[in-house]
Amino acid sequence: MCGKTAISKLLAKGKHGNVPGMRYLCLYGNDAEVNRIVVSVSKKFFKRAVKRNILKRRIRESWRKQKHNLKLERNLDILLMYSVKEVLSYEEIYAAVGQIIESLNTRFASKSTISENQAKDEGETE
Repeated sequence: MCGKTAISKLLAKGKHGNVPGMRYLCLYGNDAEVNRIVVSVSKKFFKRAVKRNILKRRIRESWRKQKHNLKLERNLDILLMYSVKEVLSYEEIYAAVGQIIESLNTRFASKSTISENQAKDEGETE
């Protein structure tokens, strides 16, 4: 995900949540054809760019391996923020991203079923 307007919209209107080790912000129903993500690791916690890049790489790889588990009708914009002062192992980050995906599925499952029901109702009335 790139662009100042898209990221500003995500920060202004997004829903947030926490899992151990990470925070996330998501906006349901983007205009793109795919889910878009932004990964953030604070310079306040990790002064060296090497550590920040390692953590961002681990988060992106965890997302890549688990994004197929996201079962939503429409696409999302997601900001994943690393929120721990220690460097977590890949397995711990993988588990945290898995929890985020599960929480997104439960949070937005009702919106997917509502939009499916509306489409069925519109098809019957025509």
